[in-house]
Amino acid sequence: MPPSTLRAAPSAVPRSPRGAEHAGSSRGGEEARTLRDAPGPRIARPLPPGRDLGDRPPARHPHGRVRRFVTRWGWRAYAIPILAVATVITLADLFLGGTTTARTDAGTAASDTPATAAPGPTGGPESTAPPAPAQGDADPTETASAPPESAGFVQQGAGTVTVVDGTSPVYGTGPLQRFVVEVEDGIGIDGAEFAAAVESTLGDPRSWGNGGRMSFQRVGPGEAAAGAFDFKVTLISPGNMEAYCPGVGTGGYTSCRYGDRAVINLARWETAVPDYQGDVATYRLYVVNHEVGHALGNGHQQCTGPGRPAPVMQQQTLGLDGCTKNAWPHP
Repeated sequence: MPPSTLRAAPSAVPRSPRGAEHAGSSRGGEEARTLRDAPGPRIARPLPPGRDLGDRPPARHPHGRVRRFVTRWGWRAYAIPILAVATVITLADLFLGGTTTARTDAGTAASDTPATAAPGPTGGPESTAPPAPAQGDADPTETASAPPESAGFVQQGAGTVTVVDGTSPVYGTGPLQRFVVEVEDGIGIDGAEFAAAVESTLGDPRSWGNGGRMSFQRVGPGEAAAGAFDFKVTLISPGNMEAYCPGVGTGGYTSCRYGDRAVINLARWETAVPDYQGDVATYRLYVVNHEVGHALGNGHQQCTGPGRPAPVMQQQTLGLDGCTKNAWPHP
């Protein structure tokens, strides 16, 4: 027989058990898949021993609103409430502070309201006190000694005043201060002479206009009626000082500044004070500069030391306190 027709006889050697197991497992897997994919109702797996349905873990509840808010907004969740509280505090502080300020301002306004002055004689001082407080050389609680009746001047004039007529040139340089000169009627003083003395004092380089600080010009009745002036210099008899300086406490002895008036006491103008030892001319310079200094906004000063010139804003009428007399702001 030709070799090509020869076929190998099947081996009679039996298959190994491992191979049989592999084949069996393959067939078992296919059978399992077939059963799993087959249509029909599914059978629940049995629970492991020792467990029942009550052993399930508790269901998780959703987060609260605050936690969800924090999760969503991050650091802003803390910043927003803090800023809100700060805003409320600030607004409350502003409201309360504004109320306090308003009350304070109201109290200040009430204290600054001019008081009604004692009514003076016809043609005398205005019926209302000035916006600024009055100033004088005696406290309101003190009363200076009135001059003796034998003094060579009128104790009490008519109580009315007359504006001295005429104007002056401008003295000095700097911001202009216009002033009116008034003299009480019935006191026997020549108004033009008194006005000339005031002009000469304020026009001196040692006075308030020193170094171009300000300039001065006297104006007449027309400007006085129109209110076109900055202050007045008024000569008044001692008996009428309290009518022109109500509440200051001049006692008929000292001079004062009341409102826009620098009020010169006739008694001091004629006789000066003891510490000036009869030097009436120098005292006249002092009293004009001192009272006009008040009208310009200057307050009182103290003696700077024994033997030194007294500041012009020192109350030299009441004593020199160890200083020497001085009539000028810039000696």
